[in-house]
Amino acid sequence: MPLPHRPSQLARKIRETVESLGLDLRGRRILTEAATGAYVVTPVIAAVAGAEVVAFTRSTRYGSAEEVRRQTLALATELDVANRIRVVESLSDEDLGTADVVTNSGHLRPLDAARVDRMKPGSVIPLMYESWELRPGEIDLDACKRRNVQVAGTNECHERIRVFDYLGMLAVLGLLRCKVSVPFSRILLICQNPFAPFIARTLVGCQADLEVLEGTDLPPGITVRRRAVDASGDYDAVVLADTPGARPILGRPGAARYSLDQIGRTGALIQVWGDVDRTCLEGIACYPEAPPHAGHMGILLSELGPESIVRLQAGGLKVGEVLTSRAPSVEALKYCQLL
Repeated sequence: MPLPHRPSQLARKIRETVESLGLDLRGRRILTEAATGAYVVTPVIAAVAGAEVVAFTRSTRYGSAEEVRRQTLALATELDVANRIRVVESLSDEDLGTADVVTNSGHLRPLDAARVDRMKPGSVIPLMYESWELRPGEIDLDACKRRNVQVAGTNECHERIRVFDYLGMLAVLGLLRCKVSVPFSRILLICQNPFAPFIARTLVGCQADLEVLEGTDLPPGITVRRRAVDASGDYDAVVLADTPGARPILGRPGAARYSLDQIGRTGALIQVWGDVDRTCLEGIACYPEAPPHAGHMGILLSELGPESIVRLQAGGLKVGEVLTSRAPSVEALKYCQLL
């Protein structure tokens, strides 16, 4: 997967974000992942903030380890920090045992007991997303407690991060990919989590005729219709952005939280987040076209370009900075969501 922008453009976004957050990782060792596309930025952000960085990578369907190394060091060279980043394809005891911050990033997951027990006491794991989004099996929290490793989520709504502001655009992107013109289209939003106000605000702002299920928590300023689960309806599209659970959010009666009969008729399903049994969706356009892995986002922020990823990853690293500080201020702690 190629870089999403010219290195000079991406470098500018990184500099601006590090400056805006006051991100300062001098004197800290960071263990994170090196990846392709927009996620190439993570180790580079840490290095720009002054950290010594070990970036773990491996070959995937998105690119070879050698391509990841090339992209990472090309961007780091643009920012004159290549000397602070070491890209590795295996983790030594030293890599884990000397890190002050270990990010809960894709290549490093799961941070199970075997890995946590190799981390040094007093180190921290920033989730790189909000704490309520933590999926089962990603981190052994009991091992962290035993090892005195602190874990915290990122306040993505912090005024200097504001990643949730992009969520509505994920829905818009999926709708357009399914040939649903957003203005004046009748859309049902299924979302019973903190994503709801941000997605609803964007869709209403785009003049969608929006409906939500009863119990959806929205601020008074967002005007939508509300319906009972069993009321059924006829929609141009359903946008799903609900928290995954033990069974699909949408699927067959008795096997899913909501059945298609309960929801009604629709021409398209936009699967932002939340598992779906697509075997009952014959004739319905879906985005993404391929079902996402269970529990994973269906549409990634990286599909909108790199800026949201720069903000998200820098915000997660800010959590690492704050939690490794000796006496963080009340204001600094607002970046963190402690578990």
